[in-house]
Amino acid sequence: MFSITPSARLRPSPFFESTVADGVTGFTTYNHMLMPTGYGKPEEEYWRLINDVSMWDVAVERQIQLKGPDAAKLAQILSPRDLSKCKIGQGKYVALCNHQGIVINDPILLKLSEDCFWLSIADSNILFWARAIANERGLNVDINEPDVSPLAVQGPKAEDVVASIFGDWIRDLRYFWFKETEIEGIPVAVARSGWSKQGGFELYLMDGSKGGQLWQIVKEAGQPFNIGPGNPNNTERIESGLLSWGGDTDDSTNPFEIRLGKFVDLHVADEVVGIQALRAIAEQGPKRHQLGVQLDVSTPLEQPFHWFNISQNGKPVGHQTNLTWSHRLEKNIGFALVSTQCAVGDEVQVSDNQRTMTGTLCELPFL
Repeated sequence: MFSITPSARLRPSPFFESTVADGVTGFTTYNHMLMPTGYGKPEEEYWRLINDVSMWDVAVERQIQLKGPDAAKLAQILSPRDLSKCKIGQGKYVALCNHQGIVINDPILLKLSEDCFWLSIADSNILFWARAIANERGLNVDINEPDVSPLAVQGPKAEDVVASIFGDWIRDLRYFWFKETEIEGIPVAVARSGWSKQGGFELYLMDGSKGGQLWQIVKEAGQPFNIGPGNPNNTERIESGLLSWGGDTDDSTNPFEIRLGKFVDLHVADEVVGIQALRAIAEQGPKRHQLGVQLDVSTPLEQPFHWFNISQNGKPVGHQTNLTWSHRLEKNIGFALVSTQCAVGDEVQVSDNQRTMTGTLCELPFL
């Protein structure tokens, strides 16, 4: 057992005390914050997400706010996805890229008004990036990190829980759309979104002092539906084929390699960061692609700190970027970032630097 040393560099979530009270047993760091990674019963937490409903502290999904006369212009310059038809109250999944077409984050962009956007980011410093690009282009836009902290409610019964809190209007929310509202005086934006394929919502708390109160409201509303605390579930997300930026990507990964090509609109203006490089990559074709891999090992393996090497007929062809034991498939599975010369159905060798295992490449998602 080890402890976490407090530091001003490591910010607690508005839900931190609530997660501790509910028995959190582990954290990871993400965007300079602590994110819960479990409550001591991983398989029970997994099945709760699959069958019932789970609540997650995901305040680490920080919001980068673009506000001002040039906010929409900056949002488009940062995004290789065409945002011209994005409406107020709508979110869009975006693959932010650098000038070389390398993915540097994959946020949800939310349009709050014609001159205000949020980027709900993965684990990299987009605040610095957005400010640098805005200043470089001479844009009139204020860029900051507002007091906004998401709380996720995920699982097949999530809609019933959220409807019992806010009303049945939430049942009509489309995927990635959101609406600003309040509950017991707590301002929130309710979005149909979340890092699982089991269905659910994210409640964007807009007053960090109310974190404990919002947590309790959701917890009490969820009691009839067997709610319990959890976290972005690694097993479910791998089974569902959900990308983890920074975990499944490296410093040379472009969108076309990781199934994000459909979110790149090559016709956007030349001023969009990375678009010219992305056009060249699209024309030449990517050198790698992301598939699934099932290992021929009948007992659960531990998630490593590093990628596994994948070879075929003695030749290195790529890496296995994640690993989990699938409770539903009863197999060790993961993502393979491999040469485009590799195909579904191919047998490969996977090495964890201690032993070599055989595996078979397959389509994503697994389930």
